[in-house]
Amino acid sequence: MKILAIESSCDETAAAVVEDGHRVLGEAVATQVDIHRKYGGVVPELASRNHVVDIVPIVEQCLADAGLTGPALDAVAVTRGPGLVGALLVGLQVAKGLAYAWDKPLIPVHHLAGHLHAVFLHRPDEPRPPGPAFPHVALAVSGGHTALYLVRAPGRATMIANTRDDAAGEAFDKVARMLGLGYPGGPVVDRMAAGGDAKAHRFTRPLFKDGSMDFSFSGLKTAVRTVIRKGEALPEGQALTDLLASFQAAVADQLIDRTVKAARRHKVRDVALVGGVAANSTLREGLRAALADRGMALHVPPRRWCTDNAAMIAGAAFAEVEGLGAHHVPADRRLNATGSWPLPA
Repeated sequence: MKILAIESSCDETAAAVVEDGHRVLGEAVATQVDIHRKYGGVVPELASRNHVVDIVPIVEQCLADAGLTGPALDAVAVTRGPGLVGALLVGLQVAKGLAYAWDKPLIPVHHLAGHLHAVFLHRPDEPRPPGPAFPHVALAVSGGHTALYLVRAPGRATMIANTRDDAAGEAFDKVARMLGLGYPGGPVVDRMAAGGDAKAHRFTRPLFKDGSMDFSFSGLKTAVRTVIRKGEALPEGQALTDLLASFQAAVADQLIDRTVKAARRHKVRDVALVGGVAANSTLREGLRAALADRGMALHVPPRRWCTDNAAMIAGAAFAEVEGLGAHHVPADRRLNATGSWPLPA
């Protein structure tokens, strides 16, 4: 089953063709990082306008990469949310038009369901990853989301913890902006924190009296701002490196602590780490080591599928209809006569 997916939830315009939920036959992506960098974050209106410019060429490039035409596909998938409303609408309208023109089922996919599926993807020239066994715990961590899920089966996941304020990726971006380091903040902080003293600043790791495994990063962001304001100027050199290393360690420690607790509470042996912040080296290495000490395994997608992409959306779409066949998508997932469908809650 070959599915073309379109992803446009934020500032990446992406398309991909995935076969049987795991083999990525072709993909293309246009990023808007350079456009939004001077604003220190994504500007929704600019994101929507540039999706309009990029989306048709990206779909054409993806199909050419896969060596396929529209009629050869079995279905079209599209990100239905969450995300920027204007950006999502661009991808949605194009996906509906293609599904209608090619007479293919249209499958709406939740953005986070796509991230949870990313650990199962591979290119044709790569071995198929074993992927985590079911059930497993997944940590989805990005600029807009920080949550833990219990994934019981393909397409069946339950949120077991969420952030109570900022997402971890948002904290990275805002701290980088405070320090004038540019956007996006995650890769910059990860790179510049290398060699720093993670104990130079004692940032509190929040705990909740109710025993919740939820996350909180707003206090940490404020603590970094306090350190900056105490200085006569923005920190530089080793002082900057130490501050970034301390901040990054505080973020990673909280994510690792909650994830290990969730895995133990639900008695699973496999954990998935997905989302843009999954590319962070401190988090990857720290979580892998913490799980290994307890006889658990960590599964992380290649960095190209940590950030927003369409391959994960196509994979998740297949997981939703696996075993039903290309033309037996449930009725509430089909494109109807009005060119729309009832969105799941």
